[in-house]
Amino acid sequence: MERHTIVLGYAPTTTGRLALDRAVQEAKLRGSRLLVVLSMWGGKKTAFDEVAQARQALEEAEDRLKAEGVSYELRELVRGKSPAQDLADLAAEEKADLIVIGYRHRTKSGKFFLGSDAQDILLAAPCPVLLVRPPEGDEG
Repeated sequence: MERHTIVLGYAPTTTGRLALDRAVQEAKLRGSRLLVVLSMWGGKKTAFDEVAQARQALEEAEDRLKAEGVSYELRELVRGKSPAQDLADLAAEEKADLIVIGYRHRTKSGKFFLGSDAQDILLAAPCPVLLVRPPEGDEG
């Protein structure tokens, strides 16, 4: 039997943790492997403290995944690509069934449509994308 894969675009934010929660639910429901991806530009676009925070966040995510008992793999990508392109490329390489991302609502005048990262992922994704957003009034 072929193992299905869910790619999670993870970020160390409240919305990112909500997306992790939902990705764990989906992995359990589907019997899928969860591929947790934290993507950063790298080089001058990524500060050293951002990398340290990202690694800490991945460790926290791994603790959660171990406790949940789901099959998982962690990837920290610093390849000079946008997070949207990293997720789309990895989902294609892995023949993923689903991409899960967190989405923080922006003000109407702030970002047109969904916001550049979410919109770019939706446009580039080779598979369905599940947007997870916090409840109304909890946009952290």
